[in-house]
Amino acid sequence: MNGLFSNAAARAAHRSAHASLADLTAAVGVSGLAAAQENPGLMSVIDQHAAGVRDSLSADERPLTAILLAAYAEGVRDAAFQHGWTAPEGTIDWTENDWVLRRLLAVCVLARTLPTSR
Repeated sequence: MNGLFSNAAARAAHRSAHASLADLTAAVGVSGLAAAQENPGLMSVIDQHAAGVRDSLSADERPLTAILLAAYAEGVRDAAFQHGWTAPEGTIDWTENDWVLRRLLAVCVLARTLPTSR
């Protein structure tokens, strides 16, 4: 495979990851970040989750990317579904202690730190 096709695949993966993170942000991030701004305790919990995500992805050894974060979020959702978790319908109640939602919100927080270059 020459560089033209490998670059096309990399660009497609990058676009797909950004689209996935945008969908996650729309579903979880917007309401979660608004709730966290109103509740410093929730923000502290989300910061702890973000640190856990960074540790899981070895972000101290390699930079975070949209592809890594999107894949991580997909893995969290897949594992949660396999263990019986269901995504809330309608408005999310951020006062509930839902580990999955808080972890996904942490991914949204980290995604906001990514460079926006294409």
